[in-house]
Amino acid sequence: MSGGPLIAAHRLTVRHAGAARAILQDVDFSIRSGEIVTVVGPNGSGKSTLVRAVLGHVALEAGEIRRQPELRIGYVPQRVHVDDRIPMTVRRFLSLPRRISDAAASAALSRTGADGLQARQITRLSGGQFQRVLLARSLLHAPQLLVLDEPTQGLDQPGIVAFYQLIEEIRQQTGAAVLMVSHDLLVVMRASDQVICLNGHVCCHGTPETVSAAPEYQALFGVDSAQTLALYRHRHDHDHDQSGLPQGDHACHLGAEHGALRHVR
Repeated sequence: MSGGPLIAAHRLTVRHAGAARAILQDVDFSIRSGEIVTVVGPNGSGKSTLVRAVLGHVALEAGEIRRQPELRIGYVPQRVHVDDRIPMTVRRFLSLPRRISDAAASAALSRTGADGLQARQITRLSGGQFQRVLLARSLLHAPQLLVLDEPTQGLDQPGIVAFYQLIEEIRQQTGAAVLMVSHDLLVVMRASDQVICLNGHVCCHGTPETVSAAPEYQALFGVDSAQTLALYRHRHDHDHDQSGLPQGDHACHLGAEHGALRHVR
């Protein structure tokens, strides 16, 4: 797989023992170096199961996942519970389960904008600070792929925007690919190269514009959501003067842009 995808899944199927219905059925996808791929879907659609399959934490009933040899993966989980009865500094947290140097800890925290938190108790951090520490921890071993499972859960809107801006900066600085599960659909439009719409299987897969225009996506999230995404894209594709009108000869198009889209029945 040298020079190819970092990870490629083919007909990936996962089923709980004894369950009549598979959680994931015949899922195909790939992730290349430097690419941001976002997985969206309703609750119970198998998004977190897909993440665990990528990490090798669940057994496959069928299909395969091929990874580049010695692929380094950094992971930011959906939830991390730290017992507040156990004193633990950020510095100590970063050294679990393997001790790292002070220089490595400082560099990782600096990269995620969490400078100065080393001596703070991990349970006394704000939600945004804790997410930045988790992200710093995931970067300690120079990952080629970052896997983020709903990393902005519990953050307010400014915190969500700031976190995803940070992810984009890290992608640009390190060249790492990013696979993330997200409910923040406007951010998906802004930040992702590819979107996988999941509901036990891949409903549709392509650029944010093409996925938002797909009937399968609209059936899951509603036509209003697709129109909001298209309008958001329109506003960021043009420079506007103080009246809010496009400058120059730009034609205003509020519909979704056309592009390659793969429908999976």
